[in-house]
Amino acid sequence: MSLTSFNGAIELGLIFALMALGVYITYRILDFPDLTVDGSFTTGAAISVIMIGHGYPALIATLAGMAGGMIAGVCTGLLHTKGKINGLLAGILMMIALYSINLRIMDKPNVPVKVDEGLLGGFIRSDLLTAGGVSWIYAVVLSVVVAIIWLLLVAFFKTDMGLSLRATGDNKRMIRSFGGNTDRTTIIGVSLSNGLVALSGALIAQDAGFADNSMGIGMIVIGLASVIIGEAIFGSRGVLGTTLAVIVGAVVYRVVIAAALNAEWLNLETSDLKLITAVIVIIALVVPTVSRSIKQKRQARLRTAELARSGKGGL
Repeated sequence: MSLTSFNGAIELGLIFALMALGVYITYRILDFPDLTVDGSFTTGAAISVIMIGHGYPALIATLAGMAGGMIAGVCTGLLHTKGKINGLLAGILMMIALYSINLRIMDKPNVPVKVDEGLLGGFIRSDLLTAGGVSWIYAVVLSVVVAIIWLLLVAFFKTDMGLSLRATGDNKRMIRSFGGNTDRTTIIGVSLSNGLVALSGALIAQDAGFADNSMGIGMIVIGLASVIIGEAIFGSRGVLGTTLAVIVGAVVYRVVIAAALNAEWLNLETSDLKLITAVIVIIALVVPTVSRSIKQKRQARLRTAELARSGKGGL
């Protein structure tokens, strides 16, 4: 894999890390199977690109895209908590609705935007901090942005609301017995999750130079892959460690994808991206389970052997 491909994989991984953090909130903390992600990712991209095209500052457009994702999350949360609709079905319904809403926002399936007009567009083609003809300044700036958002998210989880959110995911019935409003915390959690997803979508669109109505398809799988890979490498070590692992998992995922696509002996094409993602997720899910099973069997054999030896010694 060339240095340019490696650099590009890191940049994409850092942007997708924001989406992975959003998926982590629903998938791990709330235990909420939210498929709104596939729609809210495009919502963030659509709103930001349209607003930039109409002359709004990139920062305002990006924040508006994030707000659009948060609104979508609120709708999903309301369908689940107040409408008493199954969480999975609520996410699917919102995802379907967002497909048409996003098309309305863009007024056509694909809308271009000048890369230089994006929030971080000035850093993309910077000639500073180059190594081997490849600019690393964009990756450094993205790292700073992701680090700031990560620290803000960790700080939020240490507040009363953040602790309530985590407790709701752990034991919703217990929180209700203490008088806590689990509906409110669920809505806030799903909203925050989709806000981060939409923010990632907005940055991806600005990085790529366009927003497409189908760009969000399969994003939930990519987010889950990042979470699973991060936890498989670093394990679960509290919110601070796990969220950092999710970020690293997103970067590792993109690097693996880039390496697979650039490996000539595999003869893969960009159309095989979804297949590669599915294989990576399967491996990340199966390997830890198999290794735990092998470890448990080995420990059981050791205990049996020790009991056998102690029995003979007693005789």
